[in-house]
Amino acid sequence: MIGTTVGISGFFVVYFWVMHHPPSAPTVMPLTRLDHWVGVSGDAMVLYGSLWFYISLAPAFAKDKAQLQACARDAAIMAAIGLMVFWFFPTTVPVFPVDWSQYPALQFLKATDVGGNAFPSLHVAFAVFTAVLLRRQLRSVQAPAWVQALNMLWALGIVYSTLATRQHVLLDVLGGTLLAAVVCRAGSPRGELVPAGA
Repeated sequence: MIGTTVGISGFFVVYFWVMHHPPSAPTVMPLTRLDHWVGVSGDAMVLYGSLWFYISLAPAFAKDKAQLQACARDAAIMAAIGLMVFWFFPTTVPVFPVDWSQYPALQFLKATDVGGNAFPSLHVAFAVFTAVLLRRQLRSVQAPAWVQALNMLWALGIVYSTLATRQHVLLDVLGGTLLAAVVCRAGSPRGELVPAGA
């Protein structure tokens, strides 16, 4: 847990530096029909924020140091790729016609995360990445079907929250999903973690 906290803290330092120092004017991401269809929800902030606990679960259940390092390595690679894309191809979400004062739960988020570093959505990438690792872990110990379903629903909820909070648009979500899929696919079997003592 401590390692995860340190890693997240270090990531945020670089993330916000890149966001506030783009080498060129960010490109505004276009909207799709789905973006118009998904409504703004202050309640989605709970799901959005839950990512930071969710991503700690897979490392916490690592069988040994080697598997923990594999998880950390793949997460670092994914973050590095995302940050490089943000730097060389800066993007931002559109300015939405929303009165944020009507959504107190989202006001702090909007004040700190100004909508840059949009594509790919690393929020989505880490949710999908974690879902894949946890799915492997749960299947390896033959966890009940409802637990496996809960894992997938949690990840889907986080993905939904990125749209409902207007932190991302559909194209960002697709980009984050693709990034996670590539990293998971390229990762060695060492990424298939199982709980300690299993």
